[in-house]
Amino acid sequence: MLTASRELVPGQSVTVEVPATCANLGPGFDCFGLALDWRERIRLEVIDDGYQIDVSGEGSDQIPRDESHLIVRSALIGLADLRVSVPGLRLSCHNTIPHGRGLGSSSAAIVAGLTAAQCLAGRAADREWVLRHADAIEGHPDNVAAAVYGGFVLAYDGPNGVRVASAAVADGLGIVLLVPQTTVVTHASRSLLPDEVPHSDAAANAGRAALLVHALAADHSRLVDATRDWLHQDYRQRSMPASYELMVSLRGHGFAAVISGAGPTVLVLGPASELDALSARTWPGFRTLTAQVGTAAAVVADLSAGSGETRR
Repeated sequence: MLTASRELVPGQSVTVEVPATCANLGPGFDCFGLALDWRERIRLEVIDDGYQIDVSGEGSDQIPRDESHLIVRSALIGLADLRVSVPGLRLSCHNTIPHGRGLGSSSAAIVAGLTAAQCLAGRAADREWVLRHADAIEGHPDNVAAAVYGGFVLAYDGPNGVRVASAAVADGLGIVLLVPQTTVVTHASRSLLPDEVPHSDAAANAGRAALLVHALAADHSRLVDATRDWLHQDYRQRSMPASYELMVSLRGHGFAAVISGAGPTVLVLGPASELDALSARTWPGFRTLTAQVGTAAAVVADLSAGSGETRR
């Protein structure tokens, strides 16, 4: 086990922005992720002692107020890997990404903590380092990959760990999010998936996944066909019946609707001009939001008066 070689001085701080994300896009279960232009900002400051968690907004009444908070825990994991210690940390943020809705709130927290750790340690931005640690904490790569790299990403296991390919998205893509009031626990949703699927379903899914890459990059008119899935959404309908029913209804009316992440948010993709009417509609129990493809997590301010100072 590595021991810290230096300790950061109180007063150093960093501000990071991270995007909300949508994973499991249609046939892209556990491999396709999409960053949104819905961003969360967090500030992490080195303090004299202990852990102070100043958090408001979404889910703030349900989160821990100690070092087990996911952002702080992720930052500490990153700092330990970089052989840097801190006497204490203060986290300040206002949560806007709802928890348990399939919009990557946990991935955003993990990536935010690791990105902040890297900056506080005085290291140059290294997306592969952040991705490797974020995947280890989260347990599956598509959401964290989208948060780390932005845009539309394909995450896969390579010979030396998780790898990411960034794929193009043509101009004019519209995104509508139908966010329910109910929540879904990710591990409970995943428990509904079978250990085996028919070969024909796997083959069909592979074809549609390839088509989705093409549809996003070059031909948005094919998005309805490209988002058809056989691997996860039908199996999960018990955990989110209202969202599943809405998704099926929208698809029946010609919209490329899918479940975002583990649900229960419904994500609709399509030419922006064709989604205007949809974005103006309301559904009981759902909040309607519009979005665009977002960019990667980034350090937006290093407010440290003594940035880079350490105790040895």
